[in-house]
Amino acid sequence: MIPASYPDDAEMARLTARMLIEIGAVHFNPRDPYTLASGLPSPSYIDCRKLISFPRIRSTLMDFLACSVMRRAGFEAFDNIAGGETAGIPFAALIAERMALPMSYVRKKPKGYGRNARIEGDMHPGQRVLLVEDLTTDGGSKLEFVEAIRETGAHCADTAVIFYYGIFAGTEERLAEKGLRLHHLCSWWEVLAEARAQGAYDAGELAEVEAFLRDPRGWQAARR
Repeated sequence: MIPASYPDDAEMARLTARMLIEIGAVHFNPRDPYTLASGLPSPSYIDCRKLISFPRIRSTLMDFLACSVMRRAGFEAFDNIAGGETAGIPFAALIAERMALPMSYVRKKPKGYGRNARIEGDMHPGQRVLLVEDLTTDGGSKLEFVEAIRETGAHCADTAVIFYYGIFAGTEERLAEKGLRLHHLCSWWEVLAEARAQGAYDAGELAEVEAFLRDPRGWQAARR
C-alpha cells in the first residue's frame, strides 16, 4: 500500500543516500579505481542490486519511488510497469505491486529461440508504460529498452530509477529529445554530501571523488 504522505524530494534524496551507504552499496576507491561498463575508470561505484536483500530499506525506497513518479507524472498515468533486464526486474515487480498495475520486462536482446521475444509479459498497443531500472549513468540503455517497448505499439514517456549518476552533461536533455522523462531518487551529489556528514570516510578519498564528479571525463582521460 502506498503511503498517503511522504517527504519532499530533498529529504527523500538524503534518506536514499543514507540507506545506500548503510547497506554497503556505495564504494569509494580512488587509488584503485573501478571499471565502469563503458570500460572507463571511476573512483566510485554503486551497487543498487544489494537492495533486494534488505527488506525494510527496499520497501521504503520503493514507496519513495512510486510516490515520486505519481506525484510528477500523475496517479493514473500508467497501464503497465516494465523492468529492464536484469537489475530492473525486481524493482519493476515491487513498483507494479504498489501501483496495482500489470508488470512486464524487457530483454536486452531477443531470446534467439521460440517467439524470439524482447518483451516478456502482456503488453498491448496503446498502453502507457513506465520503465523501471535500478540506475542510469548517461541514459543509453534506457533508450534501447524504450525502443523495444515502443515497437509493440505501447507508449513509454517515463523511466524511473533509484540512482542517477547526475554528472554527465546533457543526459536528461538527450532523453527528453527522445520523448523520455527521467525520475530518480538520488544522485552522486547527495551520496557525497551524506558521506561527508557521517564522517565515516577518508576526507582525501572524498575530495578525489568530488574531483571526478565535477569533471568525470577529464578525470578518466588523465588515467587512461
